[in-house]
Amino acid sequence: MTTPLVAAGPQVVILTGVSGSGKSTALRALEDAGFYCVDNLPILFLEKLLELSGHTAGEVSRIALVVDARDGRFLAEAPRIIQEVRSKGTDVQILFLDASDDSLVRRYSETRRRHPLAGETGTVPDGIAAERRALAELKSIADEVIDSTTLNVHELKRLVTRRFAAGDGARLGVTLVSFGFRFGIPSHADMVLDVRFLPNPFFVPELKPFPGTDPRVAQFVLGQPDAKAFLDRLLDLCGFLLPRYRSEGKSYLTVAIGCTGGKHRSVAIAAALAERLEGGGQPVRLWHRDVEKE
Repeated sequence: MTTPLVAAGPQVVILTGVSGSGKSTALRALEDAGFYCVDNLPILFLEKLLELSGHTAGEVSRIALVVDARDGRFLAEAPRIIQEVRSKGTDVQILFLDASDDSLVRRYSETRRRHPLAGETGTVPDGIAAERRALAELKSIADEVIDSTTLNVHELKRLVTRRFAAGDGARLGVTLVSFGFRFGIPSHADMVLDVRFLPNPFFVPELKPFPGTDPRVAQFVLGQPDAKAFLDRLLDLCGFLLPRYRSEGKSYLTVAIGCTGGKHRSVAIAAALAERLEGGGQPVRLWHRDVEKE
């Protein structure tokens, strides 16, 4: 049996390219996908960063960093340092982000920012030209070049996520919140579901004092035929929506499930849905916002 080779170190993505091409958007996409991200790291510190990551017991296994013209005189060392790191077995991939000069000038005009290489008296086109010269060698060794001229931030984020964060790192973060309409709808909810159509344990004397986390209350709520049908349809809806939200670049989804007081029905339904989603491999954060309120 052949033993597979294991890279000596974490996965490293180096984001580089001209200012205004979307490096910050790309870095945020990787951060959302679970990468440890560093902006404007002097390339001379790359080996030290990898050394430190080796002492994190695997917690820092994927690193993304921006290396660009802000590195100044150290930028010329980038190809050599990257080659040295690769020669030691570390998986290093370089993504160069580019855009047309016209689009870069327009973006700078919209944000009213000064180009970092324009100097005190230079123009934005002067800065762009100087930056292209400084990054020419790094662009020549890039694994991939993305032209963001016609891309919006969502399209760019989606491209980067699909390229570098396929699999668990790109999984959508799902939060289920049970709540009571009496206390208001959670302001951060992406989707709100109303389960007040279900029989209310509040009107069952022996169940009224107990929350939906109590097995007796949960059994009462989930034993209703409508509750079973609702959960089946809701699970189908999640199966349809979650991969589509993820493919569109969404990183987090908050689903709020409400009943009158947020103590019985919504709690039991949210917990049951969380259990089903986790059983299907989707991690879920469960929060019963109003369960202890009177």
